[in-house]
Amino acid sequence: MSRRTIAIAAALSVLALGSSLNVVRANPSFDRYVDQGVERYNSGNYRGALAAYTKAIEIEPQIAELYNYRGDAKRNLLDFQGAIADYTKAIEINPQHADVYSNRGIAKYDLKDYQAAIADYDKAIEINPELVDAYTNRGINREVVNDLQGACRDWRKAVDLGNKRPAEWVKEDC
Repeated sequence: MSRRTIAIAAALSVLALGSSLNVVRANPSFDRYVDQGVERYNSGNYRGALAAYTKAIEIEPQIAELYNYRGDAKRNLLDFQGAIADYTKAIEINPQHADVYSNRGIAKYDLKDYQAAIADYDKAIEINPELVDAYTNRGINREVVNDLQGACRDWRKAVDLGNKRPAEWVKEDC
C-alpha cells in the first residue's frame, strides 16, 4: 500500500468519529475516485489524478488530505497558484498539518516568493520539528535570499535528522 493510500485511509479513520464518514462510507464512488487519484498520481498521470481528486472532493469536501494531494497534482502540472489555493484550503480544514505547509512552501518557491516559502517552512517546523524536508527546503530558500548562515543551520539540522543530501552543501558553502 502506498504512502498516499495509507494517509488517506488514516484521514478517513479520523473522520470515523464524526457523522461525515457515514456519507463517505455509503458512497462507493468516493472510494473509487480516491483510489483512481492515488493510482493516477503514482503513475505520473497528474491530469487524471487531478480529475479523480476533484470528484472525491465534490463528494466529501472536508478532508484536508484530498486538497493536499490535489495540490500536489496541480504543482506537478505547473499550476502553482492552483496548488497554493488547494494547500491553503487543506490548512483551513486542518491547520496542524505540517506537510501541507511544507508543500505550499515548495509551490511558493516555484513562484519565486521565497520569503513566503520560508514562512510556510517556519510553520511546518513549528508544528513538526522533525520534518526534515522543511529544514532542507527552508535552507534552499534562505540561500536564495542571501541568508547563508540560516541556510547552513537548516542544512545541518536536516543532516542531523537523516537527510544526507545537504551534507555536501554544508561542506561546499558553510
